[in-house]
Amino acid sequence: MSTTERNPDLPAPRPSYEIRIATDGVLSRRLFAFCLDMIVIGALVILFSLAILVLGVLTLGLAWLLFAILVPAVGLLYSAMTVGGPNQATIGMRMMGLRVARVQSSGRVDGITAAVHALLFWVATSTFFLWLLDVVVGVARDDRRMGHDLLVDIIVTRADATT
Repeated sequence: MSTTERNPDLPAPRPSYEIRIATDGVLSRRLFAFCLDMIVIGALVILFSLAILVLGVLTLGLAWLLFAILVPAVGLLYSAMTVGGPNQATIGMRMMGLRVARVQSSGRVDGITAAVHALLFWVATSTFFLWLLDVVVGVARDDRRMGHDLLVDIIVTRADATT
């Protein structure tokens, strides 16, 4: 097959107007979804902290070493299981009417890609310059894909839009 022919197994590329409709208002919804997800992740961290505390007593303090990786592990697992799951969105994203999909096929995102996407997001937000660059990329693009979305080739769209 030549490079100009399209694979018939993949859906036809969406016109740019459809992408604009599907991504209208996505950046503001993502901000609110992030805030809601931080509440969920915080509750999970508290729950796992209690479990580690009890395990630490039972193991004479050895399990308390898990506190060092608790927050990043919970955050990455949360994203991998929710974005990589059947709903293709975190709890906050679902509440804001968003979903995550692959750009080329509009198909599901696997758990590894979702975890890498979350890791890139956390790296970007850990530094003001990278975070600002990530936001500027999202505002400048018609499809509202942020920098970390581009790196893993996914798109966040409204769940009610035709994708």
